[in-house]
Parts: sequence; structure tokens; C-alpha cells
Amino acid sequence: MSKVKYYYDPDTLSYRKIEPKKSRRYRNIGLFVLGSALFGLFCLILLLNTSLVNTPRELSLNRELKNYELQFELLDKKMQQIEEVLANIEDRDNNIYRLYFEANPIPEEQRRAGFGGINRYKSLEGFNNSEMVIATTKRLDIIKKQMAIQSKSLEEIALLAKEKEKLLAAIPAIQPINNEELTRMASGYGYRSDPFTKARKMHRGMDFTAPRGTPIYASGDGKITRADNNSSGYGKHIRIDHGYGYMSLYAHLSKYNVKRGQKVKRGDLIGFVGSTGRSEAPHLHYEVFKDKERINPINFYYGSLSLKEFENMLKYANQENQSLD
Repeated sequence: MSKVKYYYDPDTLSYRKIEPKKSRRYRNIGLFVLGSALFGLFCLILLLNTSLVNTPRELSLNRELKNYELQFELLDKKMQQIEEVLANIEDRDNNIYRLYFEANPIPEEQRRAGFGGINRYKSLEGFNNSEMVIATTKRLDIIKKQMAIQSKSLEEIALLAKEKEKLLAAIPAIQPINNEELTRMASGYGYRSDPFTKARKMHRGMDFTAPRGTPIYASGDGKITRADNNSSGYGKHIRIDHGYGYMSLYAHLSKYNVKRGQKVKRGDLIGFVGSTGRSEAPHLHYEVFKDKERINPINFYYGSLSLKEFENMLKYANQENQSLD
């Protein structure tokens, strides 16, 4: 209730009630409404700029931000798992695969190297979370580079493994005739008595006694380079080029089962035992060459002999008896 105001009238010597003008009343009402509106607007702006009240858009943005934060945490965990798996592969690559195939390990600084030159992340600068985004992007780039290096390394290992497989298949690794009980071992590599002159001389191969016509097998993969009777003392003989510096020779054959230029696999039938050339009795004279130098064939029988059988053959081969050629 508004206060009633009075004024003193000197003419009547009495107090008279002041009647407010309608214009002033309307002005006061207008000022009150305007002030209330401004005060309300001020309070609304104040509330909207605090965390007490959020607009629907702000609520939506906050939910989206929380979702991004969750996705980032998941991404961080996945990157950590990838880095752990990649580190395990790199360790095996350097210390097992590359070591086995005699390849140089990839240096750690090469695997972990960053990216030099221009700033690759300039477009990511200037945002609220720029540091986090740039650090994560760099981390992903390094992981991708590590994966690329590892992929190339595994491709190299695959080629080395394929080449190693070819090498292992090419090395003369089995006995050239069936000799399960080792009863056909007649003379080994080393100084032996010559059957014709009785002089002691170097015997650069191994002699296997066997009946005429006994099958002879290729001791490793390769290509037939000779199948003829044009080498003094060997009679009918076969030479196989196995590659990697290896060659094997099979002498005193009765007949051939291959021809020059033919490719053979380990265990293929290539000829038959005979006594052609400088030979005292039917047998197979077998030699192995490495880089054109004759070496002891007994060191290459890992493909057909157990440890005990190898020890027995080594014992027979070291006996200084008489050779058959």
C-alpha cells in the first residue's frame, strides 16, 4: 500500500492530500517494469555464464565432449596394446628371425625415429586440446612408421627363409645309395692304399660297395652338368650342380637315368652302380665339392643318419683300408 502524502495550505491553514498525477503514475509503473526487465536480463546472463544453468546446446556439447574423452581413453589403451605387440614382434625379429638368417638387426634408433623437416602438425595448433591431439597424432605416426619398417623386415625374412629353404634342399645331405645298415661303406675320405699301385695316396671321396645295377640317388636338388665318360678314371659318371658353391659327383656307373641339363630333386633316381673306368669292383665313388674344392662327404649326411648311425659311419670311414678306385 502506497503512502498518502499531504501538503500545508497557508490559505486555509490546513493540510491537504496530494493527489498524484496519472502521467507520473504511468511513468513510475513503466520505470518499475523496465527495471525489473533489466534486472531479470542481467540475472539470466549471469546464470548462463555460470555452471549452474546450461542451455540445451551446452548440454549436448558436454555429452559430446565426454564421449570424445571416453573414445580418447579407448584409443590410448589400443595404442598401448599395439605398441606392446609391436615391441614383442620387433624383439623376436632382431633376436630370433634375423639372427637365424644371419641378417643384421635393425637399430633401435631407426625403429623409433621421428619425422624431421617441416612442421607436420601446424594445422592442429591453436585449439584447447592441441597439445594432446598433436602428441597422439605423433604417437600414431611413429607406430605407423614402426609397422612399415617391421613389414619390410618380415618381407626380407620371408625372402631369406625361402632362400634358406632352397639352400637346405640343395646341400648334398643323404647317402647316394640305400645303405640302412651301413654295410656298403667300403672306403672313406683320406689317405688310402691304391688298389692298382698299392701306394698310399689321397682318396678324395667315399666308396660304397653294391651289386651292379643298384640304384643311385641325387643327394640334393640341382642341375645335371655332366653325364658322360669323358673324365679320366671316373668312367661313366654324373655331376650335379646344386648351387651355392656345392657340387656332387657319382662315378663308375653302369648306366644313366638322367641327361645333361636336367633338373633333379633330392632322392631322384639318377643312375645305377657299375664298375666302369678305373675301378676294381662294382661300387659307387661319391665326391662332394664346395667352391670347387673337394670336401669330406661324411659331413653332409644329416638328412639320412641318426647320431648313432653317423658315429658308426665315421668309425668305418676313418679306417685306412684299400680303396676300390
